[in-house]
Amino acid sequence: MSTKVADHVLQRLREWGVDHVFGYPGDGINGLLAAWGRAENRPRFIQSRHEEMSAFQAVGYAKFSGRLGVCAATSGPGAIHLLNGLYDAKLDHVPVLAIVGQTHRTAMGGSYQQEVDLHTLFKDVASDFVETVTVPEQLPNVLDRAIRTAYARRAPTAVIIPGDVQELDYSPPTHEFKMVPSSLDRGSWTAVPSDDSVQRAAEILNTGDKVAILVGQGASGARAEVERIAELLGAGVAKALLGKDVLSDELPYVTGAIGLLGTRPSYELMRDCDTLLTIGSSFPYTQFLPDFGKARGVQIDIDPHMVGMRYPYEVNLVGDAKATLERLIPLINAEERGREWYDTVCDNVVRWREIMERRAGLSADPINPEHVTRALDPLLPDNAIVSSDSGSAANWYARHLTMRPGMRASLSGTLATMGCGVPYAIGAKFAHPDRPAIALVGDGAMQMNGLAELITAAKYRDLWEDPRLVVAVFNNHDLNQVTWEMRAMEGAPSFLPSQELPDVQYAAFARSLGLTGIRVEKPEDVESAWRAGLEADGPALIEFLTDPAVPPIPPHATWEQMEATASSILKGDADRGSMIRQGFKAKVQEFLPGREKKRS
Repeated sequence: MSTKVADHVLQRLREWGVDHVFGYPGDGINGLLAAWGRAENRPRFIQSRHEEMSAFQAVGYAKFSGRLGVCAATSGPGAIHLLNGLYDAKLDHVPVLAIVGQTHRTAMGGSYQQEVDLHTLFKDVASDFVETVTVPEQLPNVLDRAIRTAYARRAPTAVIIPGDVQELDYSPPTHEFKMVPSSLDRGSWTAVPSDDSVQRAAEILNTGDKVAILVGQGASGARAEVERIAELLGAGVAKALLGKDVLSDELPYVTGAIGLLGTRPSYELMRDCDTLLTIGSSFPYTQFLPDFGKARGVQIDIDPHMVGMRYPYEVNLVGDAKATLERLIPLINAEERGREWYDTVCDNVVRWREIMERRAGLSADPINPEHVTRALDPLLPDNAIVSSDSGSAANWYARHLTMRPGMRASLSGTLATMGCGVPYAIGAKFAHPDRPAIALVGDGAMQMNGLAELITAAKYRDLWEDPRLVVAVFNNHDLNQVTWEMRAMEGAPSFLPSQELPDVQYAAFARSLGLTGIRVEKPEDVESAWRAGLEADGPALIEFLTDPAVPPIPPHATWEQMEATASSILKGDADRGSMIRQGFKAKVQEFLPGREKKRS
């Protein structure tokens, strides 16, 4: 039997080391589906409940494996559904390939059923590379280039294959005019800045007395080097949310997350430093960086397109974080640097941890969501993979979970889209079937698509060596993050028609699928529920009934800002008294005396 174009697509993916494709069937890719049958499901086709979830699963797979994520969908409607997940990949710089069908060539341009101008559709999200295969000889170059570009640019790319082309006999490009052959090997490379720019960066860092380091996901391959330069500089290290797992939070100088969802020590680190070193991060919120003119700045980033933004850096080092730091570290002079700044940073971290412990211990009605996440923290396995959805759950994820060496964690950092938490965790399970995955999800995101993806988890549970996938739902009947943003930013009370969510029996739904389902209504049952979920012999959902009145207070919030928020609540919020009480209780923890601790 002859080899079809669709057969060669799957063969080429296997040669690139692709072992999973996340997708949803449709007649626009019938040729590919038939080829999957002939190929005995290699690479394995992972069926989601919706193409958007396929894209999210590909993103989660790529984030947690470091390898290419691949998703597949039919033409018009399926391709459109992929967009949100592909934009998540684009904005978080994740290599993902989308393979989509198209109507037959004979029907193109004829307003045919499900015909969409896919080049126009994908020209922004897959701007680094999008191409349609119209003849078999074109396939190797297009597919190989899409994969190489996805890896090199850390971006989504798209390959469009009309249905009739999928079913053509495959023939490779020949040694002729206007043929474009292709080779498979990608090779490896490392970008490094010039010696002169590294020397100038070292001079700036060596003159700093109060150095702050900001790391993002681009520093993930340079953990040892980041630790070394932080120690040499006596610096504190703050982490953008995409860099949460770059360094262990057990290090005394790691101040945690930065920004609205960040910590007070990170805010103080940036406020008081005189020198800023940013490594592998394009953290966008300038107001959380040092005041312009107050600190000198050096940036390290592998992408020349992303350097020089956010802050007036004096030196922009374009290069791989690890390779660049290896050249920079020998030039750092640590001899004359005092410990006063370092000690201050560490003391601030200790005090913040005490504050967060007290906040998590505050009473609420019925359960304090900070207590939910705080109780998970010491129970996390050392090899855990944690995903967080967008919303108020991301606040508790950012502030209460202690990353230890070996742990992985991520969320939708730049797009901040709802609905990624559960599919990220599913993608993580296929990337690392021998590791437990935990997803922290609000009830809004769970209703949006998480419930449906529990079906996917149930479908594939037997493929995972470690079957644990724990989904924690913060059930507060409220689109909580937006509700608080309305109060704090718009000075408006909660608008119930848009913010109030219907009550759903999440644990009961999980049990209906044969999964472990636990409903927690009292704070004293939180820890035992986490233990039961982490000890389950398969996917588990834990539904925590949490208090929507617990405020996600920004690290820089003043009493005046708290009063302004309270004023907006008093205009007519549905639960104004409870919210003011909870906000006051949380904020006052910052002013209580801390425990005396000795640091060696």
